[in-house]
Amino acid sequence: MKRIVMVILGFTLVLGLAACGGSETPASAVGAETYTSSNLNTSYEGAISVRNQLALGTLQLGGTPSGVTTEQAAQLVPLWQALRSTAQSGGAAQAEVNALLEQIESSMTAEQLAAIGDLQLTQADIQAWAKANGLSLGAGNGQPGSGQAMSPEARATRQAEEGRTGESAGGASVAFIDALIVYLESLQP
Repeated sequence: MKRIVMVILGFTLVLGLAACGGSETPASAVGAETYTSSNLNTSYEGAISVRNQLALGTLQLGGTPSGVTTEQAAQLVPLWQALRSTAQSGGAAQAEVNALLEQIESSMTAEQLAAIGDLQLTQADIQAWAKANGLSLGAGNGQPGSGQAMSPEARATRQAEEGRTGESAGGASVAFIDALIVYLESLQP
């Protein structure tokens, strides 16, 4: 009987250790895009991640008939804030990021998602957006406090352009998420 208890305890300990170890996501892989959307394509040349398509696409739909409604903005703000937190912390599991992106997509209409998909957004579109907001990518001077007079959207873009434009660094993603949150908050009463 004692031997059976020891075998069961040993087996339980091995299972517990196996569950705790092994599948930790390295911080450098957290921003890596593994989310697959049934609505947005990332296989065309120069395609940006689904996360950035959703952020930049939503910004570009603003003021059009396909733009986000006040009700949608109220649903989307906390989802994008949570996604921003995962990008900034660097410790979020990809499953959490995927779940948030899925919720964001489900909060949007099929028409909105199709309109974003039709844009076929690329890095050039990100650069054009930054330029339209008074900034050119790669031109930051890196001086502390140099962005204090900027809008939150412009400041977020500048942070992205000052060397953190890769997905793994989260720079561009966080910048577009910040700009999107500002925009979505402006739609709310």
